Amino acid sequence: MRIASVGHAVFAATLIGLGILGLIQGGFAPIWDSVPKALPARELLAYLCSLICLVCGVGLLFARTAPSAARVLFVYLFVWMLLIKVRVIVLMPLVEGAYQSWGETAVIVAGAWVLYAWFAADSDRRRLGFAVGDKGVRLAQALYALALIAFGLSHFVYLNLTAPLVPGWLPAHTFWAYFTGCTYLAAGVAILTGVWAKLAAVLSAWQIGLFLLLVWVPVVAAGHVSAENWSETIVNVALLAGAWVVADSYRRKSALIA
Repeated sequence: MRIASVGHAVFAATLIGLGILGLIQGGFAPIWDSVPKALPARELLAYLCSLICLVCGVGLLFARTAPSAARVLFVYLFVWMLLIKVRVIVLMPLVEGAYQSWGETAVIVAGAWVLYAWFAADSDRRRLGFAVGDKGVRLAQALYALALIAFGLSHFVYLNLTAPLVPGWLPAHTFWAYFTGCTYLAAGVAILTGVWAKLAAVLSAWQIGLFLLLVWVPVVAAGHVSAENWSETIVNVALLAGAWVVADSYRRKSALIA
């Protein structure tokens, strides 16, 4: 097996889980939302998405297949982000929710990009030097930063939806909604500027993880497993996996992994 970091293992395991979930349900896993209902062969595409997740997730765990799996996964996710998520932004440029939805996919793309940059084969380094190695990692980090900014803005625009998610045992729900929005914005700016970027990446991953632990785990554990709650929980797990890989990218250099 080829495990470059804990985040790498978590990311691969998450993809495997999403793939299995999609194949069992026979539909799109929650991270693949925004697919037009009228799209031809929509059901076939749902199975294809799940199969790619499963195969690439397994492939990321082995030295011989990791470069190919990382390449396929990165290209697939990047194209998906452009065709599905960016399309929504173009159609609704003044709706912040479109940017938040894009950000959810962008975090996963950033995680896949880091792994592709780490595991890139020699042919990739010759043809796509700007997208692999340390340059590729920096681009992935920048993409992650933009996603964090989108998340931060959504806390302000959708305060009425964010504040109620704060655990009941915490006082001042509105304060925490604004505070976490500010931390996302600050982390995004820090990563983009390179000022305390490593700390920002690690703390933002912790924040995403704490959101899963303090909000969605208690909801699911209490038996409130509605379709929406289940979907949000799965998306949060995927976001944590992507954020974890990006945070790991500040602790390791691609040269140490090649």
